[in-house]
Amino acid sequence: MNYRREIDGLRAVAVLPVMLFHAGFQSFSGGFVGVDIFFVISGYLITSIILAEKQAGTFTLVGFYERRARRILPALFVVMFVSSAMSWLWLLPIDMKMFSQSLVAVPAFASNILFYLTSSYFEPAAELKPLLHTWSLSVEEQYYVLYPIFLLIAWRFGKSERWIVVALILLTVLSLAAAQYGSTTDPSFAFFLLPTRGWEILVGALIGFYVFKASSDASPTQRRTTVVRQILSMVGLMLCAYGVWAFDARTPYPSFYTLVPTIGTACIILFATHDTFVGKLLGHSWLVGIGLISYSAYLWHQPLFVLARHRSIESPSSSLLLSLVVASLLLAYFNWKYVETPVRRKQSISRKQVVTIGASCSIAFMAVGLIGHLSGGFPHRVTQDVLAAQQAQFDELGCLSEVGKYIPVAESCIVGDARHVRGVLLGDSIAGTLGHELGKALANQSVGVMNMSFGHCPPVMGVYRVDQGSTHRCPEHNEAVFNYVKERNTLNIVILAGYWTSYIESPLLDIFSSNGRRRTPDDQRTRLIKEAFVDTIVRYIKTGKTVVLVYPIPEAGRHVPRYLAKHAMFSNGHASDRDLMTGYEAYKVRNQETIHVFDSIGEHPNLIRIRPDLIFCNTYIEASCVAHVNGNSLYRDEFHLSNLGAHLVVQEIMRHIAVDPTDKS
Repeated sequence: MNYRREIDGLRAVAVLPVMLFHAGFQSFSGGFVGVDIFFVISGYLITSIILAEKQAGTFTLVGFYERRARRILPALFVVMFVSSAMSWLWLLPIDMKMFSQSLVAVPAFASNILFYLTSSYFEPAAELKPLLHTWSLSVEEQYYVLYPIFLLIAWRFGKSERWIVVALILLTVLSLAAAQYGSTTDPSFAFFLLPTRGWEILVGALIGFYVFKASSDASPTQRRTTVVRQILSMVGLMLCAYGVWAFDARTPYPSFYTLVPTIGTACIILFATHDTFVGKLLGHSWLVGIGLISYSAYLWHQPLFVLARHRSIESPSSSLLLSLVVASLLLAYFNWKYVETPVRRKQSISRKQVVTIGASCSIAFMAVGLIGHLSGGFPHRVTQDVLAAQQAQFDELGCLSEVGKYIPVAESCIVGDARHVRGVLLGDSIAGTLGHELGKALANQSVGVMNMSFGHCPPVMGVYRVDQGSTHRCPEHNEAVFNYVKERNTLNIVILAGYWTSYIESPLLDIFSSNGRRRTPDDQRTRLIKEAFVDTIVRYIKTGKTVVLVYPIPEAGRHVPRYLAKHAMFSNGHASDRDLMTGYEAYKVRNQETIHVFDSIGEHPNLIRIRPDLIFCNTYIEASCVAHVNGNSLYRDEFHLSNLGAHLVVQEIMRHIAVDPTDKS
């Protein structure tokens, strides 16, 4: 197999957008497509090597896995060791526990499964997981456990190359179809797991078969003209660039959209040669150099970004993150020169040593990770002040429906006195955070409410969450709740709370029509969402119920318990009340559209308005909204209330709800 400089240059094109995307630069909102480029390159190169070795009669399964181990493990273990040491110093126990889980999963090449079960790639918490990016290594290694075995079995039973290619094409189509389906039904599954990612590597494998066959065919008719190669290689580069700059977290992924960077990569591999513009561009020494160290650069960048975020009490600046991109490349060079390259030479380290060291390191990391998980993140590393400061994020949360754990409306949990249910609590997780304190307050009056809150689902009829997939039952849930409440005279109180402003601002919410899901242009979508807010509230009022409408809760802007804990950990003292305050004017500007929509409903005897801003803002500190009081957090994260914060809102709700203690009907 001949060395192609442009392939190493293409690796640079893949790794740099990924790094800049993880650094948070919005211009590279689709930088995650770099992973798709890597997948295609990997499938092409590995298949080309296997076919060349088979032709030479030197291919063995043991040799294949040894080569993968030499390529993957040494640099990975160095990064894991450094990340573990820094995490021990800087991570809070809850974060250290999650990191410990990844120490178990990564050596087993199962981190993609772990992260599928515990997170979403695009959620804010993803920025705090040092080894999140290893999901792609797990996908590749799971693929390469199966792929060479498939080829060996096919060759042993005398299957022709044509038969193998047809089988690979069929698998590619099935995997792509699964990805498209999964992108709308279970986006996290589609993103992280092999069945919906394998097709990208298979595209590279098919290219490998094609190129190998074409290289052995001397017929001039198999060659492409320079003009065709110039055009198609340029198209390929433009497709990759389009994905990097046009895609973002709202793009269903992986899906048919992923064909953009994968086809682009295929065009570059097939048509970019040393005599084309793209081939010369990608073959530039700088890009080739970055391509050679791209694997180590990919390994280093995420831990550096994440550890900087953990160590900084405030969010790291863009200049710091950009400097860490440079640091990633420098560390990658040393990793490549002094770790990757020597270990890949069989003269430097024997196969037995590779197996022994690889197994020993894997067992050691997994043992440390298991202990870290069971101990809760080695809490003895930090002081009691740190543990106390982060406690609010573990506050008890009332039961509510969540993704993957839907509770039918009639079976909703009851908070307060289950013998005398008088109303419902309805909304997303914002409403859910009120459940525990609301239950305590209602129990004192021997009254209960049904907690019908549903995470990621606003209490608005006729809408759906774009990012949650078609299996998210939000539209049917809201209709079912309305019908259930309307038909029961004993349920006379409806408490509505949600992340209202976010739904107006963000295109994550859209209108659900009789024709199914549709993507509405932003200007129309905003208007229709506002109308849906009003329509839902008015419909509940018309049923004769008392509607308690909780206006937008002030957002802290930062994870409050983590901020307080880091302040105690790194500054040796408690944060002052002013450290986390936000301006009241900023709250009013951000939420003015939501407040205007709610105010437009007008006065009604059955409508009670609760204004959390009048509780948190301009009270403790003039012209400001507070996030904690004397070190006691009012929030469990950036915008969900802690039990203390919820208690203050529930007090206001209870002031307005007239409950007749003698009414036990």
